[in-house]
Amino acid sequence: MHLQTSYLGIGLKNPLVASSSPISEEIGRIREIEDAGGGAVVLHSLFEEQIMAEEIGLDKYLSQGTESFAEAVTYFPDFQKYAIGPEEYLKHIQQAKKAVDIPILGSLNGISTGGWIRYAKDIQNAGADGLELNVFSIPTDPRLASTAVEEQIVDLVKNVKQSVRIPVAVKIGPFFSSIPNMAKRLEEAGADGLVLFNRFYQPDIDLNKMEVVPNLILSTSEELRLRLRWVAILFKQMHSDLAITGGVQTAEDVVKSVLVGARAAMMASALLKNGIQYLTRVLNGLVKWMDENEYESIEQMLGSMSQRSAADSALYERANYIKVLGSYR
Repeated sequence: MHLQTSYLGIGLKNPLVASSSPISEEIGRIREIEDAGGGAVVLHSLFEEQIMAEEIGLDKYLSQGTESFAEAVTYFPDFQKYAIGPEEYLKHIQQAKKAVDIPILGSLNGISTGGWIRYAKDIQNAGADGLELNVFSIPTDPRLASTAVEEQIVDLVKNVKQSVRIPVAVKIGPFFSSIPNMAKRLEEAGADGLVLFNRFYQPDIDLNKMEVVPNLILSTSEELRLRLRWVAILFKQMHSDLAITGGVQTAEDVVKSVLVGARAAMMASALLKNGIQYLTRVLNGLVKWMDENEYESIEQMLGSMSQRSAADSALYERANYIKVLGSYR
């Protein structure tokens, strides 16, 4: 049985990838991921705000006038609490590459070009096998057209791709009017892969302290269906590799991800909840399912349940929509 696959042109021993999370902040845990059977690791993100803080002293700038608008300042992160800064991040990549044999992908999180070009190059020079651009933006200005937001992202990808030789994946959210169009534009900008989807973390309000507070809820398998749907639609239309992140919890979830066309099934919440050794259990479950269903390789499974056989994906989706609505009694 052949579990090998490739993602971004990088050979993986299997499609299980530890996605960007605090787990990868420690070299010892990255070793555990490799020992448990993980095919690759996407490091925790280096945030645009961290780069800005280093380059223009943003931390000090945001702290000025705290007494006059204390509530507003709570919206901004405390940069001193970040576990790792830009220069330390590059050293971390070097250490990770020395510690394990599986591919190591860096991660940049933001929206504007800023210092990304420089740090994309630095991440490459530190030895990363690839780079994930974690595009996360919440437009709040009603005067900013959706086309302008999309152009910003496309230009960012184009600029980064032109500056590095390593493969680049783009991690996007599901909030575009036309995901296939955006996916195609990102591919034309040079993206070697798309990661679907970035999770939209929504803050809550502490009524006792009257503060905006972070509200992290780990993903469940229920979130997987949105990803399965879009990867299945995009598979026949994209040359770039596709990966699923968000909702991959079990061996069955990995199987579904591969069947719709994902070359990588990325896990974070499942590992945070169950521990890194849980990867071994998922990998064994994947092998068992393949054996019981007489699949000899991951490549044989890839995309076999996508919409590549449907002449018109829109009609297929419409028919499925009607069928679902009519199924409840």
